[in-house]
Amino acid sequence: MPEDPIAHSELAALTRRFEEVAAQHDREFGIIKSDLTAVRLQIGNLDQKVEALDKKIDRNQAQIIELLTQLVGQRPDAG
Repeated sequence: MPEDPIAHSELAALTRRFEEVAAQHDREFGIIKSDLTAVRLQIGNLDQKVEALDKKIDRNQAQIIELLTQLVGQRPDAG
């Protein structure tokens, strides 16, 4: 039975389209993966900033408590 040139042509076209779509998906996956990596880095930086802010708040609260402790028992008109 002779080979059908139309069928071969259609099969070649479908194969090309499949390979093009697969390549496009690979590129898009690479972009998404890169974006996720960037987001992870930003979250890590944000976590560091939040930790630093927590420490600063703790220091400020300790200073406020220390100042209030020093004021306890002082007479307001003793200044």
